[in-house]
Amino acid sequence: MTFDKNEFGVLQYPYGDVRRLFVLLSAIDLLERPTPSAIADLTSLDPETIDDDIEQLHQQFGVQIYKLGTVYRIESWGDVLRKSGVIKRLKTAG
Repeated sequence: MTFDKNEFGVLQYPYGDVRRLFVLLSAIDLLERPTPSAIADLTSLDPETIDDDIEQLHQQFGVQIYKLGTVYRIESWGDVLRKSGVIKRLKTAG
């Protein structure tokens, strides 16, 4: 299965696909200042769903992300996800 990419080469996974969460997590890790608008600009994700998606990452994978003002920071990747594998999902389907 192939997926469209946005102008930055970020894969556009369908709604309900867990890899959308991985794209979000990757963006938070990669951006210097990961605000909702910066994440949305890079990934084409809806900025209105970011907080809910972060809660899903916490509940399903144990990821700890904190928001200071409007900026997100990853405190812990949890014990399920491997950072290098998650980052690949930003631009590589698999």
